[in-house]
Amino acid sequence: MRGALITFEGVEGSGKTTQCARLAEHLQRLGRHVVPTSEPDGTALGMAIRALFEEEGTPPTPLAQVFLFMAARQQHVAQVIRPALAQGAVVLSDRYADATLAYQGYAQGLDLQTIRDLNALATGGVLPDLTLVLDLEPGAGMRRLSGRRLDAFERMDLGFHQRVREGYLEIARAEKNRVMVFTADRGPEALHAEIARVVEARLGRLEGSRPR
Repeated sequence: MRGALITFEGVEGSGKTTQCARLAEHLQRLGRHVVPTSEPDGTALGMAIRALFEEEGTPPTPLAQVFLFMAARQQHVAQVIRPALAQGAVVLSDRYADATLAYQGYAQGLDLQTIRDLNALATGGVLPDLTLVLDLEPGAGMRRLSGRRLDAFERMDLGFHQRVREGYLEIARAEKNRVMVFTADRGPEALHAEIARVVEARLGRLEGSRPR
């Protein structure tokens, strides 16, 4: 039986990585085969692409960023996501295709339809069964990151991060059946409990709707 792809999205500091790990542990305790992964560094190629953003000198232009992330995404799908789904795993990805729409589209002004077309090519039609957007005021997210070395996107100004947030909320409004928004300005245990309930219910519906 085909598995399920669940993706986590949100602004910097929203708790995606923490909640992705908590959900993986929870589903594993329930006896599910779980494959946690992330973008862009879910493969060796993706890690090399991420490193390009930290090099000294002129950073990649927004369009160059799109091409780089699409290359990482295609490799990610081919090497990690598609094989895991074929084995019936629940794949949990910390960021996926919506991130490019939010960061390079809504936040940096690139054409949204062009990004959607490139996403379709890069993913080969492997779409999330459920996307969890952890919504947080960007200033609060950045305060959570204080004291650590910031990456290239975390160093962007608050206006950029606000546009990212608005982009995610717009995606959620447009795709209510796939995207669910969770208020991330609360304790991690309470947030995890709600996420776990929603994911268990969605997995149950998916299993009930697929031929055996």
